[in-house]
Amino acid sequence: MKTTILFGGTGRERLVAVASAKAISATLPDADLWFWNADGTVSAASFTALQAHERPFELAFAADSAAIGSIERALDKAAVEDRVLVLALHGGSAENGEFQVLAEARGVPFTGSGSASSHLAFDKVSAKLFAGLAGVYSPSTVMLDEADEALSHYGKLIAKPAAEGSSYGLIYVNSTQDIAAVRRESASMTYLIELFITGPEATCGVLEQADGSVIALPPVEIVPGDGAFDYAGKYLKSTTQEICPARFGDEMNARLQDLAIKAHKALSCRGYSRSDFIISADGPVYLETNTLPGLTAQSLYPKSLKAQGIAFADFLAAQIDLAIRKAGKA
Repeated sequence: MKTTILFGGTGRERLVAVASAKAISATLPDADLWFWNADGTVSAASFTALQAHERPFELAFAADSAAIGSIERALDKAAVEDRVLVLALHGGSAENGEFQVLAEARGVPFTGSGSASSHLAFDKVSAKLFAGLAGVYSPSTVMLDEADEALSHYGKLIAKPAAEGSSYGLIYVNSTQDIAAVRRESASMTYLIELFITGPEATCGVLEQADGSVIALPPVEIVPGDGAFDYAGKYLKSTTQEICPARFGDEMNARLQDLAIKAHKALSCRGYSRSDFIISADGPVYLETNTLPGLTAQSLYPKSLKAQGIAFADFLAAQIDLAIRKAGKA
């Protein structure tokens, strides 16, 4: 099968997707490159243009080769030409299961989780419910009409889009003005409000192996440079520290790994995933699971692979093989 890296997308995380594609294509230089434009169309792109694109987290990428057409047309082409898609996609319809349905309907193999799992994990409310049923504790949810009372009682809340990644749209709720901001944002997208949990931030990757078993990678400890691990803190600030393996101690790291595997299985993830936590005084608290975590040179998942002793090239090769087998193309 012909390996094709599909990157970009129409969602807010398309800049991160371009950075992921740069890292993947540097490892798979013979793979074709298809760029999913913000307008929904797909175009071919050259290796040279992608690798020459600087500051991908800030500047939009423009494909330099032939237009293919809509995403549906691109998937039709992939099916006819016997392609396997390596997904450098994050957020929006690229990660919420909609793209995955289109690919599955055409029998096109792709890396990452399937449509049902992607849809479930992308909805933070549903993900919390299913992870909780598997024994993974998450922060209590606060209804918007109860936010004023909860703020008065607890002193601090946090609000985030129920279906976004890369920490887009985070609102730290410290005052009634912040609640008003959440109400304004809620007019255009669904927001999840939670009790603010104090403690170090951590993330833990899970990897599916060739035999179908899963392992947890070494957890990463996150130390934001200015106390906020938002989009800028993740990708633009050199002061943010990401320490792998985390310094929480063997027992806590093992707990994080166990919970990450439970969340992965509860959400029926495939291939790989990454779950995020806060280490509270009472132990790890689950935040969310990413079914297409970032694979950029700055991303957390590749750091965990390296700490586990797994080469990025070997990881990609295994994920491609798994995608082909899951689609019945082997």
